[in-house]
Amino acid sequence: MKRTFLISLSILLSVCAFANERVNLWPKGKMPDYQEHQIGAMTDVSRKEGFRPEKHRNPYIEWYDAPEASRRNGCCMILISGGSYTSCCDVNLIKEWSEKLTELGFQCVNLVYRTPRPEGLPIYQSAWEDGQRAVRLVRNDAEKRGFDPEKIGTISMSAGSHLALLLATSSQTASYAPIDKIDELPCHINWAIVNAPAYGTTDAENGTPATRMGYGVDVKLSSVFKFDEKTCPMSLHHGARDVYAPETSTLVYRQLRRMGIPAELHLYADKGHGAFGFERGVEFMRQMGYMGPLEPEQYNMDRGTDDSRAEVIKESIWPEGKMPDVQPKQCEPYIEWHLPKNLTTKAIQIIYSGGSYTGNNPDGFEVVPARRYFNDKGMTVVTLKYRTPRPAPQSGLAKHTTAWQDLQRAIRLVRSEAAERGLDPNRIGIMGCSAGGHLTLMGTTSARHRSYWPIDKIDDLPCNVQWGVGIYPAYALTDGLNAPNKQGGNEDDAVLAPEFSFDMDTAPMVFFHGDADGWAAMNSVKCWEKMRSMGIQCDLHTLATRKHCFQQYSSPGTGSYTYLDQVWDFLTRKGFNK
Repeated sequence: MKRTFLISLSILLSVCAFANERVNLWPKGKMPDYQEHQIGAMTDVSRKEGFRPEKHRNPYIEWYDAPEASRRNGCCMILISGGSYTSCCDVNLIKEWSEKLTELGFQCVNLVYRTPRPEGLPIYQSAWEDGQRAVRLVRNDAEKRGFDPEKIGTISMSAGSHLALLLATSSQTASYAPIDKIDELPCHINWAIVNAPAYGTTDAENGTPATRMGYGVDVKLSSVFKFDEKTCPMSLHHGARDVYAPETSTLVYRQLRRMGIPAELHLYADKGHGAFGFERGVEFMRQMGYMGPLEPEQYNMDRGTDDSRAEVIKESIWPEGKMPDVQPKQCEPYIEWHLPKNLTTKAIQIIYSGGSYTGNNPDGFEVVPARRYFNDKGMTVVTLKYRTPRPAPQSGLAKHTTAWQDLQRAIRLVRSEAAERGLDPNRIGIMGCSAGGHLTLMGTTSARHRSYWPIDKIDDLPCNVQWGVGIYPAYALTDGLNAPNKQGGNEDDAVLAPEFSFDMDTAPMVFFHGDADGWAAMNSVKCWEKMRSMGIQCDLHTLATRKHCFQQYSSPGTGSYTYLDQVWDFLTRKGFNK
């Protein structure tokens, strides 16, 4: 009994020895580029009365308590504060991250690097030196602290995210000369969750907000990021109104795609500078397998409630003999109203499927789970069956023309009947997958362009919508107008398809795309960039390792499983579903 107690006490003491343990990064006299004005301290310490800078010259890492043994996942997360490289100011954010990540089973360690900015050197230089040294010290302690030395990730904010990008893309470039055996260890990280990276574009790399908002043919991604052979997967998070331009994140994402490195990109309409989408970062780590094996995938048609909870009304789109551009062998188009018995919003969501414009199915996996989801939220859904297959080649019509006619007519029909059903004719959104995502882009960007000649008074109504939901839209770029994207949409000569007008009625959208989709995620990213340049605020989410039809089968706790929650969040933040 006594021996068992002593062993337990020994284990307890060894664990407690690690609790909130601070380790200086540099041995005495060995700190590279030492400058007298710099300190290693978070602002909750440096701004206290009586703070003595001379006692805080050495930057450090601080180890947090290890997770409970039953929760440990064998991973370590380095937490990196922002603060414009003038301070380490994200005290509350670091605390929040450490608590949440420890609960999820990660060993956490806080990196406190030197600030304020060094004089006569790049603004990031001393922080980069501290960061590379910190990764080596963390890797050196992996066995002792019970995590895998090749499962080290970072989560960061602002200037800290600029530092994280340096660690993630440029570990093969030495930021300082070796000083001891620790520096024989590699300093690469294995993944990064990057929030609001600052100073990443050439109009901001000298340490200012993006002076030209990240725009311009001569505004590029900063060359300080080397994107070497140890560049790691990332989840990039950015507010669309951030003065530290979100183009940093889209440009980093594009380069990762060129290199074939899995990544996620999460962009948030109307949000400024801040850390958003923590759960998306967790889903990324789960999808990548860092947290252990995924749960078995579930078929999404098995999700949702009983369809009997909504009233269904079917309606033809065109009066007899009035359908434009009738094509042989095309299906008959129609809409179905799905009216929830417990209506909570006057908004209306129109949903339709993809199918390469060769077929479409309003009763398939791309439509039914979404219809059930919105009905369960108390929102009216209208499903659309549009004409397919594609118009005959000899007709001279584009692949999408008859479907676009059907969509414009369907929007007008819904608008004409909304008030009598107690709904708002000016709160209508459209949602489609794949070719249906392309059709959604037609509906959101080109409502002022007539797709057919008016046939009755219904066509006097506008066919613009208030929002769009684009799920892996196909055919949106010139390297994939009729097939998967040849270049992955990554190169500058893959531009937006000419049929999108981006007129003055262009509506905000939320995009979802698998990062590994052959109908490339850059379809969504370049549309998002175009809309932002017009002042139209959109959300965008790409999903690491996921292909086309990412939601058909998905694992709980991943973005492919929760994507409809993110659609609803977008509608809520924009006020569309009130």
